Amino acid sequence: MISQEIVIPKDTIWRKASRSVGEGACVEVGPFPGHTATRDSKNASGPVLVFGEGEWTVFLESVKCGLLS
Repeated sequence: MISQEIVIPKDTIWRKASRSVGEGACVEVGPFPGHTATRDSKNASGPVLVFGEGEWTVFLESVKCGLLS
């Protein structure tokens, strides 16, 4: 894995994940060209995890298949 600094554009539109149900465990996603960023909705200025396009697809499929439960 290569670590690099990625700047998230200030105009990124963040939205809550569709599975968030208001119980305090909400994740927001912010897609921008070539990447998708994720963050804790309760800590919008906190750490952000950024996925590349292919990584995001693999992550979503892994979640859907129950591999990350």
